[in-house]
Amino acid sequence: MGMSVGSDSTHEDEGIVDINTTPLIDVMLVLLIMLIITIPLQTHSVAIDLPQGNPPPSTEQPKLVTVSIGYDNSISWNNEPITSEASLQAHFQAAAAMPDQPEMHIHPDRLADYKTVAHVMADAQRLGMTKLGIVGLDQFMEGQ
Repeated sequence: MGMSVGSDSTHEDEGIVDINTTPLIDVMLVLLIMLIITIPLQTHSVAIDLPQGNPPPSTEQPKLVTVSIGYDNSISWNNEPITSEASLQAHFQAAAAMPDQPEMHIHPDRLADYKTVAHVMADAQRLGMTKLGIVGLDQFMEGQ
């Protein structure tokens, strides 16, 4: 039986200069497995039946209702002043009951209270109006 006890002192103090590649190989194997698992998921396609061609433009103009809110929080329906809350709600109910509901354009003045505008919009939505829009927002832009 032979055994080396380390008689040569010059070889003992030298460090190991090899890079430990085991963690690198482990990480690369995990990434490779993840790639192999996820590639089949990306190749599946979903069949969607898309319409062909352009639909003809609508010949009917939509019905329009303009609700204006003035600087003094006065409300008008198609340039007709609304004097009471009940009258405004009756207009909303009549418009919502139409078979072809009109578009409602809310035109608030720059100095109108937010509370009044929010109240009109909430009433319209609560009473069944679904086509709401705020127009005239160019007056709120800087420098106007």
